[in-house]
Amino acid sequence: MRSLHCPTCHARVYFENDRCLTCGTALGFEPGSFTMAPTSSPIGGGGAPGDPTGWVACANRAVATCNWVVPADAAGSLCRSCSLTRTRPSDGDVEGHRWFVEAEAAKRRLVAQLLDLGLPVVGFAEKPEGLGFDLLTSRFDAVTTGHEDGLITVDLAEADDAHRERVRNELGEAYRTVLGHFRHEVGHYYWMVLVRDGGHLDDFRRCFGDERVDYDAAMRAHYRGPAPFGWENTHVSAYATMHPWEDWAETFAHTLHILDALQTAAATGLTVISRDVPGGVVAPGDVEGRPFDQVVEQWIPLAAALNALNRSMGEGDLYPFVLSATVIEKMAFVDRLVRGRQGAAAA
Repeated sequence: MRSLHCPTCHARVYFENDRCLTCGTALGFEPGSFTMAPTSSPIGGGGAPGDPTGWVACANRAVATCNWVVPADAAGSLCRSCSLTRTRPSDGDVEGHRWFVEAEAAKRRLVAQLLDLGLPVVGFAEKPEGLGFDLLTSRFDAVTTGHEDGLITVDLAEADDAHRERVRNELGEAYRTVLGHFRHEVGHYYWMVLVRDGGHLDDFRRCFGDERVDYDAAMRAHYRGPAPFGWENTHVSAYATMHPWEDWAETFAHTLHILDALQTAAATGLTVISRDVPGGVVAPGDVEGRPFDQVVEQWIPLAAALNALNRSMGEGDLYPFVLSATVIEKMAFVDRLVRGRQGAAAA
């Protein structure tokens, strides 16, 4: 995440803030400029055309606790993130609504990163196979988290810490978060955009395998038995071994994890002492213009330091994964496609 500041007093503020705690200015995130914009709209209000700040709160400020803004002349409309949600729990579903608020917060962070990377974010209302989200609760009906033709379905029970940790243990996973789910599922969407429609199928198959193998059969085989012996040498997670599509989605998610964490480290001025690098100091910088091998060189000592800090607090490793040479090669492939879209968007 880039460093964000109050436009009035220039104090540092968090991405989730709707008010500067230093000077009291009402704020909202403006994705076009990736800045915090002042807004005179009250919490839960929609503002009105002619708002002197030029920005008003997203229409979902009260419903989703959304802190994004829209132009004043678009008062009453949804922001870039909220407009992507097609379905949410009913107002009467109190618990489902609480989970929905948590999920929307993770989705806003996802969408902000996608926009920052220059990736196309085209909604389901704009074109067929556009990006959309069904955020559903499995308390009443079965819900399967997944992706189909641009539509991402998320079981909002994943926003419940106890449920998510239970499932993580049952599946033997090292890591499971709501944001991780979003990054994985949106990876399937960008497989369509970057690989299938981008003319990179042959390159993808050389790197990840042939996605034309039967997905249902691969899924049944995956859940029948343990992951292949030595999967750590070729895949970022055991789940990634199931099918080339899942390998891509897992790799895409981890690439986003790393790019976001490094960007945050650079924005906060974090440095790491490491004997494994020349000079003994790693000072994460702007990852946008760096070759991916340099990104990895920054990430490995930073991840080790973050894991050590987490252990100091009595928690498990923050990033409990080992990146093999093959996995790094796959991540570099994802990175090349993302940067290609970024260059095209900037042209």
